[in-house]
Amino acid sequence: MRWRPRSAWGGGSAGPAEGAPARHRAAAAATMAAKDPTAVERANLLNMAKLSIKGLIESALSFGRTLDSDYPPLQQFFVVMEHCLKHGLKVRKSFLSYNKTIWGPLELVEKLYPEAEEIGASVRDLPGLKTPLGRARAWLRLALMQKKMADYLRCLIIQRDLLSEFYEYHALMMEEEGAVIVGLLVGLNVIDANLCVKGEDLDSQVGVIDFSMYLKNEEDIGNKERNVQIAAILDQKNYVEELNRQLNSTVSSLHSRVDSLEKSNTKLIEELAIAKNNIIKLQEENHQLRSENKLILMKTQQHLEVTKIDVETELQTYKHSRQGLDEMYNEARRQLRDESQLRQDVENELAVQVSMKHEIELAMKLLEKDIHEKQDTLIGLRQQLEEVKAINIEMYQKLQGSEDGLKEKNDIIARLEEKTNNITTAMRQLEQRLQQAEKAQMEAEDEDEKYLQECLNKSDSLQKQIAQKEKQLVQLETDLKIEKEWRQTLQEDLQKEKDTLSHLRNETQQVISLKKEFLNLQDENQQLKKIYHEQEQALQELGNKLSESKLKIEDIKEANKALQGLVWLKDKEATHCKLCEKEFSLSKRKHHCRNCGEIFCNACSDNELPLPSSPKPVRVCDSCHALLIQRCSSNLP
Repeated sequence: MRWRPRSAWGGGSAGPAEGAPARHRAAAAATMAAKDPTAVERANLLNMAKLSIKGLIESALSFGRTLDSDYPPLQQFFVVMEHCLKHGLKVRKSFLSYNKTIWGPLELVEKLYPEAEEIGASVRDLPGLKTPLGRARAWLRLALMQKKMADYLRCLIIQRDLLSEFYEYHALMMEEEGAVIVGLLVGLNVIDANLCVKGEDLDSQVGVIDFSMYLKNEEDIGNKERNVQIAAILDQKNYVEELNRQLNSTVSSLHSRVDSLEKSNTKLIEELAIAKNNIIKLQEENHQLRSENKLILMKTQQHLEVTKIDVETELQTYKHSRQGLDEMYNEARRQLRDESQLRQDVENELAVQVSMKHEIELAMKLLEKDIHEKQDTLIGLRQQLEEVKAINIEMYQKLQGSEDGLKEKNDIIARLEEKTNNITTAMRQLEQRLQQAEKAQMEAEDEDEKYLQECLNKSDSLQKQIAQKEKQLVQLETDLKIEKEWRQTLQEDLQKEKDTLSHLRNETQQVISLKKEFLNLQDENQQLKKIYHEQEQALQELGNKLSESKLKIEDIKEANKALQGLVWLKDKEATHCKLCEKEFSLSKRKHHCRNCGEIFCNACSDNELPLPSSPKPVRVCDSCHALLIQRCSSNLP
């Protein structure tokens, strides 16, 4: 499995300003050596790490190509890193033996740095690795190819609580020497390595440091300056190539964007033509609908005028018929008043008859006194009573014929019958008494005859009045039938008028619905006009945007021409940061901006952005970061 690393620019090696602090630290290490043997070990490992890292960077720059796994300085670097990571490791007990490997702390990096999960997974998937030491060696090689070894180990050094589980308190990774080594590892980001991890036998390698590589002759010291010059030239060459790649990518992207804008412009022009044709068609349809609506309105207005005239005539006829009905109703009411007056007269006559009967009763009382004198007249009186009964029966029969129209008269007749029954009972009593007063009857016969004649005359007059009232009832019934027929005809006329009114209301509702449709068509026409204006404005805006994009392309071309003159600055030429103007030291290291090529400190270049030359984010200074973000925001639609 081969890893192809991305091309990136790393910070340079330590400058001349780092010499004084290094000497002070060496003196401090010498003083500590007399006190603690572990401090001597840490100092020796630190010096070896410095030598191996510095030699690897110088040889790689002079080599000028990507490094393979057979490159000797690279092999010595991995051996030194193993010794540094093994220093002060705690011994862990297992069932069979004691275990002391560096794979445990390196495995922690996955939890602290999420991007390291890919390396851990690939190391575990390698088929040829069987020991933890082999996995740790493969992990170091993959981290170097990714150019993130310094970042991963920095995460470990910060978490000292977790490292205390694997290292002793005096271990190199727990002290300041570990932080110094991590800082030196940042310079390895300049190196491009292509290592074959799969084929190597990492489990059985013997880690021995070869000191002969670091013993240099005078010729090597003389060639050092040449190598530095060659490395600077190669750096400038790579920087110029990156700028050319950036320019080519930006020009190709701009050409593609211009093509897409031209295509979209042609599409919009076609859509505008289609929209204009649709608007013309809709306008023609709108004119047709307006003419049809005018015709419909004229017809409906004429129909409404005709219906209004018909309704007015029908209302006048209804008013005339209503006046005739009112007159008929008033006449019927007058007739009812006359009939009520006649009934009152009949009731008065019946009251007179009742008073007469009371007088008869008084006379009968007088007759009781003269019973002995009037026994002979009893027989005549019985005959007269029978005749009176027959007359009363005839009167009752006549009254039954007029029960439908005169219920009150039936009540009066019933009262008369009751009174006659009372009279018959009284007469029976009188018969018993008349046996004792036969003498008095002879004198009262004359008076009785007179009274009977008067009763006969009154009964004849009552019969005549009853016949007249029956005739009046027949006339009233005929009048009522006529009124009922008139009412039925009037109700039919009213129903017809209601039907016509409902028909007229339906027509008016249809007219209202037609008006609403006409208003909706007007609203749709206005909306289409708004859409037409909006599309014209959108086309104008697109033309403006095209002109702006062309201007931006010209500006970018001019900027690219200006950027072609930029040069990758050497490490020796910069002693202070370009932005904050602070002096570089071991703690404040130098960093190249991958966009402009100038040297800055970590605080002024702590930004990462993807460039056309590298798909992954790369270190960029603050000014270039702001400029690139502004360009991206202006290019966005």
